[in-house]
Amino acid sequence: MSEIPTLILVVGPTAVGKTNLCLKLAKFFNTEIISCDSRQFYKEMNLGTAKPTPDELAQVKHHLIDSLSIEDAYDVKKFEQDAMNILTQLFKEKKVVIMTGGSGLFADAITEGLDEMPEVESEIRAQIIQEYEERGIEFLQEEVKKADPEYFETVDRQNPQRLMRALEIWRGTGKKFSSFRVKQKVERPFQTIKIGLNRDREELYQRIDQRMEEMIRTGLFQEAESLFKKRHLNALQTVGYQEIFSHMEGEYDREEAIRLLKRNSRRYAKRQLTWFRRDSAIHWFHPDQESEIIQWVQTRLAENH
Repeated sequence: MSEIPTLILVVGPTAVGKTNLCLKLAKFFNTEIISCDSRQFYKEMNLGTAKPTPDELAQVKHHLIDSLSIEDAYDVKKFEQDAMNILTQLFKEKKVVIMTGGSGLFADAITEGLDEMPEVESEIRAQIIQEYEERGIEFLQEEVKKADPEYFETVDRQNPQRLMRALEIWRGTGKKFSSFRVKQKVERPFQTIKIGLNRDREELYQRIDQRMEEMIRTGLFQEAESLFKKRHLNALQTVGYQEIFSHMEGEYDREEAIRLLKRNSRRYAKRQLTWFRRDSAIHWFHPDQESEIIQWVQTRLAENH
């Protein structure tokens, strides 16, 4: 096996089957899993984030799942520090560590490093927050779409924080948010093997719909209701909760909420794929190709020995 420590990064859209494959990889390579899914950090958010089940978590040691409260201020910079600390510890004993999730920004923070973003005057941010409060998320979506169509293709459009960030950079500097994402690749003390999982679109969308029905059956609406009073928190500005909060505020009925949950989850998956496809280092597989994936990883490890 390779002498250089190796991070196996497994990415792909929501509901594609990352958890199952990663458990098999972790057992095969006798290692542990780090989550880079920005929604699974929070212990209060269970059903809407499709965390591994207690049984799955018991099979292999996982890191950065249920590690935070929704009250905690957390961002990609803090995640980079936390994940790098965990990797440093794990690589003392393991030659291979697995990282997985659907959050491209968080995965990139580890494999590529973070881009330096300019400081923007607080007055600009305050103005944008006021506009959002008065005119809603659709206003932010339209503004970002006009200012930075490239970023709009990949951003989580239900997340006002991400939209406001892109807008404040645009207004504060006159430059697109996407133009600062130049990926000055950092040197890491490990190599990365990147695996992307995908399915036929119809198959993927069917799995997303089925998963959403299962989440609803096991209590997603009740979970969202228990979090309703805290709906303003950044952690909850995401697909799977926003649609139910709007339903609870009387904007539409339960049936429409379910339709939007499914539709927005499918759209989210599409944006995830758009993000990951920009990275030519990702080698794509169908999740059922377990033996081919293991063989491919072993070959890569042998090459880098």
